[in-house]
Amino acid sequence: MNSEEIDNTSLIPEQKKISVLKWALPFLVLLFVIFIDQYLKYWVKNNMILHTERPMIKDWFFLHFTENEGMAFGMKFFGVKGKYALSILRLGVAIFGFWYLISHIKKQANTFFLVCVALILGGALGNIIDCVFYGVWYHDMNDYQGGYLLGWVVDMLYFPIIETHYPSWSPIKPGQEFIFFSPVFNLADAAISAGVIAIIIFQKRFFNLHLNKEDSSEINHEANIEEHAISNEA
Repeated sequence: MNSEEIDNTSLIPEQKKISVLKWALPFLVLLFVIFIDQYLKYWVKNNMILHTERPMIKDWFFLHFTENEGMAFGMKFFGVKGKYALSILRLGVAIFGFWYLISHIKKQANTFFLVCVALILGGALGNIIDCVFYGVWYHDMNDYQGGYLLGWVVDMLYFPIIETHYPSWSPIKPGQEFIFFSPVFNLADAAISAGVIAIIIFQKRFFNLHLNKEDSSEINHEANIEEHAISNEA
């Protein structure tokens, strides 16, 4: 056995560790996001009254219990039929998300990129659980007539960090109240946002690294073909 074969043999356990990490870490992150998101929603549903809030940190972080029956920021989507369509669409997106994550794990993509994808997928699944099951699970305490695929998404995180008023001379809402950050959201939304923002910030690192790996594998393959051809000629 030559030194090159010994070196390759010694790399096998390390490669197995990397492979296990690439499979395990994204799915652990995904399950963790779903667990903490659903636990907080369960606590809010069972310990707070709809449209009430509890101060958490001074005047800039509150738990504000609200429910979103449609899309983001409370937008509605063509009544009950639209709600069915939206829930089914979300399920389809989740299936695509699983396929995308697994395919990139097999391609040995950047581990941090896989974690970002897991954050997005975990957040999506957290809200899908609300849409699909909350109309049935919480039927007795809901303020709406639900059913499977007709649940409303529970939101509770509210950060009114800046509270002021538009100037009286402002062309937009003169003299009216201005709050930043006014939307109420949940941990699933936060996980999705964190994953998307991280991918945008580190996109060059993620995708260039992936391209470099593919390029280097092609170069090595071509080099092996040339070496084999030369040895045959010799």
